[in-house]
Amino acid sequence: MSIFSKLSFKDQAFKLRENAILDATTTILGTKGYDLMTMDDVANAVGISKPSLYKHFKSKEDLVGEALIRLIDGAVDFLAQLDSALKPIEQLTALLEWALRVRLEGGMPFLPSTSAHVREMLMRNLKYITRVLKLNGQIEKLVLAAQKSGDLNPELPSDVILFSFYSRTCDPAVEYLQKFSKMDNEAIVMHILQVALGGLRPTVAA
Repeated sequence: MSIFSKLSFKDQAFKLRENAILDATTTILGTKGYDLMTMDDVANAVGISKPSLYKHFKSKEDLVGEALIRLIDGAVDFLAQLDSALKPIEQLTALLEWALRVRLEGGMPFLPSTSAHVREMLMRNLKYITRVLKLNGQIEKLVLAAQKSGDLNPELPSDVILFSFYSRTCDPAVEYLQKFSKMDNEAIVMHILQVALGGLRPTVAA
């Protein structure tokens, strides 16, 4: 039995509404950005009053922080559910594929990479920092293991690979391809994975 199913009906309704608020926040952030988004925007999108919204989140900063924490938790949960028998490079590939799919579906606004104000706000959020450090540690461990096995270039500094991996999750090429190319999301994901992990050079036949 899940923890959610043990909640009272009132608590379940509260949690469902909170998830709807975070969904709406993620969508609005992806289209308007942090500075232009208002609490009125979120309340209207969910169909609740602003006072009701403030029962869940006391400020826009808290709301946005929780939306991004939920995203990081999704990545951590995804890694935890992967088959432990998968090679490190296969786990990294699967995680990047997951991130690209979430992004193409509008579920991943990349605010920290585009807004200094948001970065400063998040640096004050201990809960967010704790989650980021946990995820970063897991990914770094996979990168080092993949380098050791020879599946990633061992001559490159691990930080270069690590931050290149992160940058692929917010590469604007994804949006351009979705908007202007004739490819569907499946093709976009596969091609971005190829570029991210195999580079732009043609595959050399054995």
